[in-house]
Amino acid sequence: MRIALGIEYAGEHYWGWQIQPKGLNVQRYVEAALSKVANEPVAVVCAGRTDSGVHALEQIVHADVTVQRTKRSWRLGTNANLPQDISILWAQSVDEQFHARFSAQARHYRYVILNRPSRPALLAKRVTWEHQLLAVEHMQTAANYLIGTHDFTSYRAVACQAKNPIRTVSRLSVSRFDEQVIIDISANAFLHHMVRNIAGVLITIGRGEQPPEWARTVLEAKDRRQGGVTAPAYGLYFCRVDYPPPYQNLFPQAPLPKGPFINL
Repeated sequence: MRIALGIEYAGEHYWGWQIQPKGLNVQRYVEAALSKVANEPVAVVCAGRTDSGVHALEQIVHADVTVQRTKRSWRLGTNANLPQDISILWAQSVDEQFHARFSAQARHYRYVILNRPSRPALLAKRVTWEHQLLAVEHMQTAANYLIGTHDFTSYRAVACQAKNPIRTVSRLSVSRFDEQVIIDISANAFLHHMVRNIAGVLITIGRGEQPPEWARTVLEAKDRRQGGVTAPAYGLYFCRVDYPPPYQNLFPQAPLPKGPFINL
């Protein structure tokens, strides 16, 4: 049978989702914990690989197993074998046509900036800190240039292995909630470092170092060297994945976050 799971994790102690030759990674812990519950080796496929330091509110994975367990057993049993900063939110049986990555229609990320003179302590490595006051209205004007279907070569990592740089961004909003500046972005798929590179350009514009039109200039250049600095990983959260019916209604997913990241 095939099962799907929703997973929450704090990424600051991990070298990303994917199994690497060295360093801690989320996938290895999840597979090891699931294998104990199943009493057999279990491999998982995720909806979107996250980089080192990136967090997830609800990563989606699927796995093929040969044993029967209740949804409660998959959730509680796996959590009992996971570190405290990784948690299974839910488990659900699915048909063999479901694929965590290829069935996805949209992915949603949130980038969180603590915008105040003093660096964070309680939220260290959970948000990006920017001491200079950001002009959110200029950041939103710049963000509007990136909505739609574009060649995002300038906004992906040089080492990105995707064959096609064309992506469709359906939402890109910048909001302020007191000391927090929130960037919410939704797209059909993302390139390597795409969200962090977009955040880096928007932060540069928010500081007043470039005009809002610079975001479009960078986009049209189709050259990563023309872009800004890649924003830190700690402010980035993989929020949610959208799937077609019947899967979207089958999964007990939380709604997309609204308002501030956390009430400070």
